[in-house]
Amino acid sequence: MKALLAMWLATVAPLAFAATTTISMQGLVSAVIYLLVLAAVVWLLLFIVGKVGPPEPFAKIITAIIYVVAALILIAMLLEFAGSPVIRIR
Repeated sequence: MKALLAMWLATVAPLAFAATTTISMQGLVSAVIYLLVLAAVVWLLLFIVGKVGPPEPFAKIITAIIYVVAALILIAMLLEFAGSPVIRIR
């Protein structure tokens, strides 16, 4: 009985593992794309704030707001990737 169970697990386990790696690879690619887009948007906003050159206290406040919003979006995205979304981005 143990030999039969071991043989069955040896034939079924690679198929199950292949299915889970495909799903997680798609999720990983999706997460990397979201991270790249988020980084590009944050860089663009910081570049615009640097080029426009608002007065000093406002520039620091705007920069801090950009970083806080980016961090919140990153946390929400990572929680969604982990399986428990706080908010829906899409």
